[in-house]
Amino acid sequence: MAGPVTRWFFAPVPLRRIAVFRALVYLFVPIDMFLFTGSTWGHVHSAANYRPVLIARLLHLPAANEVSVPVLFGVVLVACLVAAAGRLPRVAGYTAALGFGYWAILAMSYGKVDHDHLALMVALFVLPTIGHVGGSRTAQPGTPDTAKAEAAGWAVRCVQIAVVATYFLSTYAKIRFGGWEWPNGATFHWAMSRRGTPVGQFLADFPTLLHLSQWGVLIAELLSPVLLFLRGRALHAGVVFFLGFHLMTWVTIAIHFLPLVVCLLVFLPLERVRLRAAIGRKGAGGGAAGQKVAVVGDQAVDPVS
Repeated sequence: MAGPVTRWFFAPVPLRRIAVFRALVYLFVPIDMFLFTGSTWGHVHSAANYRPVLIARLLHLPAANEVSVPVLFGVVLVACLVAAAGRLPRVAGYTAALGFGYWAILAMSYGKVDHDHLALMVALFVLPTIGHVGGSRTAQPGTPDTAKAEAAGWAVRCVQIAVVATYFLSTYAKIRFGGWEWPNGATFHWAMSRRGTPVGQFLADFPTLLHLSQWGVLIAELLSPVLLFLRGRALHAGVVFFLGFHLMTWVTIAIHFLPLVVCLLVFLPLERVRLRAAIGRKGAGGGAAGQKVAVVGDQAVDPVS
C-alpha cells in the first residue's frame, strides 16, 4: 500500500493538463532564447570572456562559437515545435531539454545566473518522462490511463517543487547576503529610484511603503511552500498573489520573471482550457464530459467547464 508521501508525489492529474502545460513550455522556450537568454548570440566572438558555471566545468562544455550557437538554436527550435505538437514526446522532449540546458549554461557563463530559469529547466526534463498523453481526460483507478496520470502527477509535482524552491531559496539568498536587516534596508528604494519605471520612481518617494513591501515579499517567499498543500480557491488565490507580485516587479522595475511565471501556471487547472466547441464531447481516451478527476494541489474538478 502506498504511503502518504508516495500518494502525494504521484497523485494523478488529468492528462489534458499536461498537454496544455507542455505546449506552453515548449512554445515559450524559443521566445526565451531570443528575448531572455538571447545574450548567447552575442558571445560567439567572446571566448576569452567565458567563465563556465560549475556544471559546464564538470562536463567540459566549450564556449559559444559561430557554428555551435546557430546549430544549437535550430535543433532546440525544431525539437520544441515537435514536442509542443505532442509528437515524439520523449525524443523531442529530451533533445529540447539538453539543448536548451546547454544554451542557458552558455548565457549564464558570461555573467549572472538567472534563478528564474530553475523551474523551467526542471519542467523540460520531467515532461518527457510522461510520453504520449493523447486526448484522455480521465484519471480514475482501473482505466488504461491511470499509470500515465500518476506519472503526470509526479512531473507536475516536480515542477511545483521547483517553483516553490525558487521563491524559498530567494529568501535564503536575501538573508545570506543582506543579513536579517535586509527587509529594513533600502533595496527597493535603490532599485526604484535608479532603475525604476515611472511608477517605480513615484513609489520611491514612499520609503515606509517600500519597507513594508520588503517585509511582505520576505514573508511571502518564506511561506511559499504552503502552495504545495493548498487546494481549491485557496490555492488559486496563492497563485494569483504571486502572479500579482511578478506583475508589480515588472511595472515598477521592469523585471518580469516570465520563465517562472509560465511554470507557476502548473498549479492551476489548465485542463479547463479548451475550445468551447469541444465541451460535451468525449475525449480521445473515452472519458465522458463531466467526469471527475483527481488533481494535484486542487480539488476534484470537472475538466470540461
